[in-house]
Amino acid sequence: MGKSAQLGLHVWLPDAMEGPTPVSALIHAATMVTAGIFLVAKCSPLFELSNVARELIVIVGALTAFFAATVAITQNDIKKIIAYSTCSQLGYMFMACGLSAYNVAIFHLMTHAFFKALLFLGAGNVIHAMHHEQNIQKMGNCWKKIPCTYTLMWIGSLALSGIFPFAGFYSKDLIIEHAYSTDSFAFVISLVVAFFTAFYSWRLLLLVFHSQKQSKINIHEAPKIMLIPLLILAFGSVFSGVWGANILNITSNAFWKSSLVMIDEHEFIISL
Repeated sequence: MGKSAQLGLHVWLPDAMEGPTPVSALIHAATMVTAGIFLVAKCSPLFELSNVARELIVIVGALTAFFAATVAITQNDIKKIIAYSTCSQLGYMFMACGLSAYNVAIFHLMTHAFFKALLFLGAGNVIHAMHHEQNIQKMGNCWKKIPCTYTLMWIGSLALSGIFPFAGFYSKDLIIEHAYSTDSFAFVISLVVAFFTAFYSWRLLLLVFHSQKQSKINIHEAPKIMLIPLLILAFGSVFSGVWGANILNITSNAFWKSSLVMIDEHEFIISL
């Protein structure tokens, strides 16, 4: 729970945003914070034997997702918004593990790595263009000056919000679908958090790129060396969902047969 910044043990995650943006993208999108989710999934033989443990994981994950999403709405620091978003999405993954949807949790972990790293690096490009300004209230009306970063940030935000056909749609929809079939509390929370996620994503984009504030500094697009990694991540943010679900069939129980253990009555057959 502490490794994956769940509620009560999450306070270190936003404070860690003081580091360079590429470090944030690596550690807080794809590696360190997701280790807790991976460990829970790998320990599925233990959790499958305890209904109480799985119910506790569902409650903690759902409350974390809700709490972090509400805090993200109130933040003005561009990196902290994305940091709390990470915390919220980790809550989604934790909740999926508690519902015995370990395969779906790992799938969301994979897709989340693409679009969250894209958002972190895109935020770094914005901060670079704004000469190290991180307060979104002091940004605005810059989409014409940094069109590449603007487009890439939109791709990441659409994937994070779970809009079809981006990667987040496939993984997040499966978590909500599983919650609907197994746990009404988790289902309601997951729907509310999905709405909050879209809200703070649009808020970030509108304030950073479309508000009428005129910055007095000379805004400039990032160099190509800073844009190429974002293009690669954007490709994953668009296609990793359909690739994982329909080509690798990563959501099927057969794919994880040798890695994850689920009691028969907990298995959930997913058809896309």
